[in-house]
Amino acid sequence: MNPPEILPTRIREGLAPGISYLIEGELVPILHCNLDGSMPIYFEHHVVLWKEPQLAIKLRAVKGAVRRLVSGRQVFLTEVGGRGQIAFSRDAPGQVFPLELPRGASILVREHQFLAATGSTRYSPSRLSGITNNLFGDNGFWVDRFEARDGDGVVWLHGYGNVFEKQLEPGEEIDVEPGAWVYMDPAVRMRPTVYGLRTGLFAGVGQLVFNRFRGPGRVGIQSLYVHLPTAD
Repeated sequence: MNPPEILPTRIREGLAPGISYLIEGELVPILHCNLDGSMPIYFEHHVVLWKEPQLAIKLRAVKGAVRRLVSGRQVFLTEVGGRGQIAFSRDAPGQVFPLELPRGASILVREHQFLAATGSTRYSPSRLSGITNNLFGDNGFWVDRFEARDGDGVVWLHGYGNVFEKQLEPGEEIDVEPGAWVYMDPAVRMRPTVYGLRTGLFAGVGQLVFNRFRGPGRVGIQSLYVHLPTAD
């Protein structure tokens, strides 16, 4: 099996529809975007680092708002439009990187990894149950789906540590620590796999739990894996 390959940590001349961008910074990198007025960007409100005053800001409603409100997640995203510059970052060390989506393509992203996306992509959340480490009471998490329905698009994500990508061939599998995966293609299948004692007095002691991914498709893996709290 070919091992996962690291994604670029710096991009000097990135292009998205209506947007030029760069990604730079060694510890807590930033995404710096220059909008030409033809394409907005939406994002979670707390990730803006700075912007030019002439850029217009508005709220963008999210489908499934009631479920998100009950779970403690954001009900609205923020959208920026116009001509000017804006920069984003997360309050954590890691890597910022783009995923380009040609029209009709989609990607599934682990919760709390989304940074920003072009307005040409559609966003919808869903909850996966029974996937993560049940030993510690964590029985599911939210997954963000981005689909380029209205034209080509770009989604920018943040990974903790460095981010590596594994391209799985049909039927090829890889076991990933539950806190280490970042994104996957919709064609990839994921299921929990447990190694160790499962019954008897010492059941659960020394168990190793992985998420097993089966191709075809891409899987993104972060080197600084984290287990963020999730709401039921």
